Amino acid sequence: MFSVIGVVLLFAIVFGGYISHGGDMAPIIHAAPGETFIIAGAGVAGMLTGNSMEIFKGAFGGFGRVIKGPRFNKDDVLGVMLVVFKLMKTLKAEGAVAMESHVEAPESSPIFGECPKMLTDHGLVDLVCNTIRLMVVSSGTLSPYAVEDVMDAAIKHHHHEDMAPAEALGVLAGALPALGIVACVLGVVKTMAAIDQPPPVLGGMVGSALVGTFLGVFMAYGIFEPFANRLKQIVDQDGEILKAAKQIIIGNMHGHPPALIIEAARVCINHHCQPTFAEVFDGMRGK
Repeated sequence: MFSVIGVVLLFAIVFGGYISHGGDMAPIIHAAPGETFIIAGAGVAGMLTGNSMEIFKGAFGGFGRVIKGPRFNKDDVLGVMLVVFKLMKTLKAEGAVAMESHVEAPESSPIFGECPKMLTDHGLVDLVCNTIRLMVVSSGTLSPYAVEDVMDAAIKHHHHEDMAPAEALGVLAGALPALGIVACVLGVVKTMAAIDQPPPVLGGMVGSALVGTFLGVFMAYGIFEPFANRLKQIVDQDGEILKAAKQIIIGNMHGHPPALIIEAARVCINHHCQPTFAEVFDGMRGK
């Protein structure tokens, strides 16, 4: 929501300031469609050339992700932590056989069903289920340190994959000013071909060409770069819950006290979404 407010303010301040100082919007409105077609078209073409289709879709889908904001709020984080605690408690109390239905079909698991939002994050569900499955088939002979290494590798890979669209969007933002210059140069070439026209006509053509430079810079630093930066922040925040889940699983494998496990998981979460120690502890007792 704040991203939408920011874009509205951007347009209001830039064009409002221009108009308030006597600027005429007519030349910009007249030139914008053609200049935007060149800049945006070249940008999209470059994105297609330099990225896989998955990253290409993720980059432009990132605008929607930015508008929606991070996937989990404080209540969701608490719910995820309690689900992972309950899975580990069930594994310890009922054994490997009891875990099969949960890890093989999490969407129908009553434990995972206690936090439906968790099922929307396939990376998180896969991390938890794959780790527990590994523990089950190994019959408790795994070293917690080896499992932690595997989970760290999985989290790192997931984060790298999730960050790729944001990085691609950032590259596009860096290219837009140059593409604006390309559109401007083409406008100047068109102007030079009509050098015999009267000054008012040439002035209008030069102004239209300069709109290309303006749009390239405006879109790069006013829209695409801020969205790419915000998308990176959201990816980082969404990745915190994977680290918290890892701490719960590894802490249980080491046999650490519940208080230590709770705190180790909590500190992985940013303060805006971090449940209190009492909330997690009381939730565990309720399980």
